[in-house]
Amino acid sequence: MTKVKLIGYLDIPRERRNSIFVALSEHITLTRAEDGCITFEVTESDTVVGRLNVNELFTDQAAFDFHQSRTKNSAWAKTTDGIPRHFTISTEL
Repeated sequence: MTKVKLIGYLDIPRERRNSIFVALSEHITLTRAEDGCITFEVTESDTVVGRLNVNELFTDQAAFDFHQSRTKNSAWAKTTDGIPRHFTISTEL
């Protein structure tokens, strides 16, 4: 089965950090509970202030697609609206 991996980052503006960190906790919990989620890590960068590093791994394309669909209308999507994502999506066996 081909796994789907997403890695990258979001740079969070100072004035939005509090609201984003509040929403992040729920986003992580909901994502990790999804069928097919193997890894879901969002961590603060040690070198860039305000940067959140993202590392996701899903069992297959269907699981990844479900995650993307679910998050489109989530509190996380609303809270991070307008913040550019710098992500690379790849597959691995």
